[in-house]
Amino acid sequence: MNDYRSKKLFIFDLDGTLALSKSPIDDEMSTLLRKLLDTKKVLVLSGGAWQQLQTQLVSHLTASADELANLTIATGSGSAMYRFENSTPLAIYQELISEPLKKKVFEAFEYATTHSEYLPPEETFGGILEDRGTEITFSALGQDAPLSLKETWDPDHTKRTEIIKQLLEKIPELEIRIGGTTSIDVTKKGIDKAFGIQKASEILGISTDGMVYIGDALFPGGNDEPVRKTGVECVEVRTVEDTKTFIRSLVE
Repeated sequence: MNDYRSKKLFIFDLDGTLALSKSPIDDEMSTLLRKLLDTKKVLVLSGGAWQQLQTQLVSHLTASADELANLTIATGSGSAMYRFENSTPLAIYQELISEPLKKKVFEAFEYATTHSEYLPPEETFGGILEDRGTEITFSALGQDAPLSLKETWDPDHTKRTEIIKQLLEKIPELEIRIGGTTSIDVTKKGIDKAFGIQKASEILGISTDGMVYIGDALFPGGNDEPVRKTGVECVEVRTVEDTKTFIRSLVE
């Protein structure tokens, strides 16, 4: 493994990288992240909404105010960004989707799911479509579906690729990406993880050559793939355990 200890900013995806899908980080990951935050700046760049990041990451981090001062969180694939001041999260920016455009996105999903091979599940777990303010997310089995079901629904991304083709007929002016294990994320055009990294560079004053990105969806069409166009060095992981091994190489 390369030695990345000279990097100034470590950027992590959340689901599949720091934690299992829609699950909290475990105690070992919390400890490793705190050790990293003692000496380095960390950006968690996720497709999830702020509440999801609060539930999965922040509430399980038990970090000090000084450690949190080194943490930045970007939600909605970079459509919003937050920092911490005296342990309190503060919004830096939010690229909100207008109400008329949200209506158009919901109508586009109705069209796409009825003009593709998508079959609504007999049982759903939470909402299928979630308005996150800066992002609208489709979750094929529901937002709270068990991971065991999610992992088998579209492992090769073919079902979501077909739905995206239909969406592009209705909302080509928006950014549409595969995200997570069963989801599709929609944001304003040009808003993706590359945008989030560019904003982080401006806000934190760190050039892209001082960053490294760690994620599990760097494949073509994945929601981590846009990172590659920034020139940031990327580390592809397959599991949460791979991420732990990477962080250990930095702090132990």
